[in-house]
Amino acid sequence: MINIENLTKKYQDKKVLNNISFNVKKGEILGFLGPNGAGKTTTLRIITGFIAPTKGKVKVAKIDLSKDSLSVRKKIGYLAENNPLYDDMKVYEFLYFIASLKGVKKEKIVRKIREINKTCGLEKVISRPINELSKGYKQRVGLAQAMINNPEILILDEPTSGLDPNQIVEIRELIKKIGEEKTVIFSTHILSEVQAVCDRIIIIHNGKIVASGTSEELLKSTGSKKTIYVKIKGNRDEVLGQLKRIEGADDVNIKDKESDNVYGYEIKSEKNIDLREKLSTKVMKNNWSILEFRKEEKGLEDVFRKLTK
Repeated sequence: MINIENLTKKYQDKKVLNNISFNVKKGEILGFLGPNGAGKTTTLRIITGFIAPTKGKVKVAKIDLSKDSLSVRKKIGYLAENNPLYDDMKVYEFLYFIASLKGVKKEKIVRKIREINKTCGLEKVISRPINELSKGYKQRVGLAQAMINNPEILILDEPTSGLDPNQIVEIRELIKKIGEEKTVIFSTHILSEVQAVCDRIIIIHNGKIVASGTSEELLKSTGSKKTIYVKIKGNRDEVLGQLKRIEGADDVNIKDKESDNVYGYEIKSEKNIDLREKLSTKVMKNNWSILEFRKEEKGLEDVFRKLTK
C-alpha cells in the first residue's frame, strides 16, 4: 500500500532523515515510534505531500508521489500534530466545509457527516462551536475531518498528545476501530500506545530506522530475557544457591528484602525460555513458602531505551 525507498531530508547541512526505507501493508496499523526530534513528523509530512524529500521515493497504491501528488493526497487522510481547526466554526459547519474542499459531492456531504459523526462519537457536540470543545473532542473532530472523504489511508501524528488518561483510551479504541477498515500509520513517543493498538512497529532515532517488527519480534531481536520474580520465605543463602542450580537459569539475583528470611528473587532465563515449571518443581522439592510469584517479561520500554540512547 505504501512504499518508502531511500528517503532523505536535509535542512541546510542537517540530515533529519537519513536514507530510510519501509513498507506498509494494506489494512495494517503501523506504529511509528521515536523520541522527540527523531524524524517522525518529517516522514509523515513527506508521505502526505506537505514537504518534498531531498531524495528518495514515496509510492502510495503504486502511485509515485513525485509524479502525481494529487492522486496520492486523495487516498490519504491526515491528522497533523497540532490538529489545525477553525475554532470559530461549529463542528457540523467545519466538517461540511472540509468535505467540500476534499471534493465530496454536495448531495453526499450530509450523509457522510452523519456517518463520520457516529464513527467518531461526535453526536453530543456536532452543533457546538469548536472553541468550546475539550481537547479530546477536538481530536475526534480532527479524526473526522481526516476521514470525511473516506480515504484508504489514515496518517495520524501524535493523535493522543495532550490528552488526559481517559481521553487517551477513547482515542486508542477509536483508532483500533478505524484500523479494521483502513491502513493506519500513527506516530507517537508513548510506548503503551503502540503495544495496545499496532500490528507492527517501526522505531526511528536520529533520522534512521533502528528497528522494525511486531512487539514480540522486537523483544527477541534485542535479546530481552524472560524473567520470573518470586518471593520466598527461607534461608537466603540456601534459597539463592538452589535457584542458581535451575537448568536454564542465566542470572539469579536478590531483588528486595521484606523481612528476615523473606526475600524477593529475580530469575532470568538463559535462552529466553519459560522457567516457571522448573521453578515450581524446585519449590515443592524444598518445601519453601512462596509469598509472591509472577512472570516479568521485559517490555518495549527496555527495547526503546536500548535502541535510542
